[in-house]
Amino acid sequence: MSNDNLHIAVIGSGGAAMAAALKSTERGARVTLIERGTIGGTCVNIGCVPSKIMIRAANVAHMRRTSPFDDGIEASEPSIDRPRLLAQQQARVDELRRDKYEGILEDNSAITVVRGEARFTDANTLTVTRADGTEREVRFDRAFIGTGARPTIPPVPGLSDTPYWTSTTALASDTIPDRLIVIGASVVAVELAQAFARLGSEVTILARSRLFSREDPAVGEAIETAFKTEGIKVLNDTQASQISYTNEEFVLDTNAGELRSDRLLVAVGRTPNTDRLNLEAVGVETDRGSIVVDEQLQTRVPGIYASGDCTNQPQFVYVAAAGGSRAAINMTDGDARLDLSAMPEVVFTEPQIATVGLSEADAEARGYVTDSRTLTLDNVPRALVNFDTGGFIKMVAERESGRLLGVQSVAGEAGELIQTAVMAIRAGMTVNEIADELFPYLTMVEGLKLCAQTFTKDVKQLSCCAG
Repeated sequence: MSNDNLHIAVIGSGGAAMAAALKSTERGARVTLIERGTIGGTCVNIGCVPSKIMIRAANVAHMRRTSPFDDGIEASEPSIDRPRLLAQQQARVDELRRDKYEGILEDNSAITVVRGEARFTDANTLTVTRADGTEREVRFDRAFIGTGARPTIPPVPGLSDTPYWTSTTALASDTIPDRLIVIGASVVAVELAQAFARLGSEVTILARSRLFSREDPAVGEAIETAFKTEGIKVLNDTQASQISYTNEEFVLDTNAGELRSDRLLVAVGRTPNTDRLNLEAVGVETDRGSIVVDEQLQTRVPGIYASGDCTNQPQFVYVAAAGGSRAAINMTDGDARLDLSAMPEVVFTEPQIATVGLSEADAEARGYVTDSRTLTLDNVPRALVNFDTGGFIKMVAERESGRLLGVQSVAGEAGELIQTAVMAIRAGMTVNEIADELFPYLTMVEGLKLCAQTFTKDVKQLSCCAG
């Protein structure tokens, strides 16, 4: 079949779906894109974009209240007008949705947008139920599923009867509560906990085990130390057994005692939006709701592909989009694979968390004999001149060859330095090769060079910018 006659149905309109749709039309296919809700999916509407705007505003508020330079620059308590901040946040969200999603779809004559909820009736047919209850049949040659995920709600007795927040409702709130309890200990929970704390809430985090329990233990320890400095309370190994809401107050029964708050944010993970697609009717395999795909993004059903948060891939929008574009190549008779062996991850707390590759424990579990070094930020000139030395950079290398296997960092600009580590891993560089590279002085990324140098020397004995 020529791509000029190929019809691809794309379910969803977020990062994965848009990438799949655009790449498909670029390669000559005709696309029908089906969306049941707001065009743009999670990231631009209720995820990455609004959260990072709120986090940035909270950082500004924090810096006006306290900084390492308060001896010479007078600090003052900021006045927080949350409704106006929210209006600014939403205006930018609306702008990006229009420019990067709605406008692009309108301008692409090869894409037809159908509003409604899709479900499979067979391996080449979707039934779309419109808002008014009427149905439309969409026949396709290939299908792509990019339906994303929604917040997971744990089965805690009483929770469903309370007006709890998810990340979606928290980001849309025009108030900053005096007291906020956050259930969860990973990315979304911890990012929003710090943002609300910096905007004026008294925040308590309930971690089932500890912060970022899947990462190197030093990561969670560094963030918990930073949070303690800011007055954010972290209760490790703590779970709620009963939750109620009375007289505009949440009451949580936990193994750490009774806790009370004005608002409760539940951020324990995300659930794939696959339950209403009728996947079992066509034989698409799922694992606890996540669509199982191979390295070519194809499901167990030939001709049906998927990417993003609705699949068993890591839940990052850049992974979703990369998967969508590669799926489109494969749907149009190409051959592309998604290589996640050097995938960067960033958490936008302050300090930031950034990782790539294998942790020391993961590397050893895979059979590597490792050699690791951890450089504290009091050895990094950029951190010293910032008067902000909390955090570290850790490198994990294969002992015999010196090849870099992974990097974990907690630092002020960790998200900016990690891509250099990604490229080094992709290139198969050794720590000695990284140590010999030129890095600009007084940048945080220079910390990678310094950490690499510690495999062979004591960097405390080096002069500034010593090569």
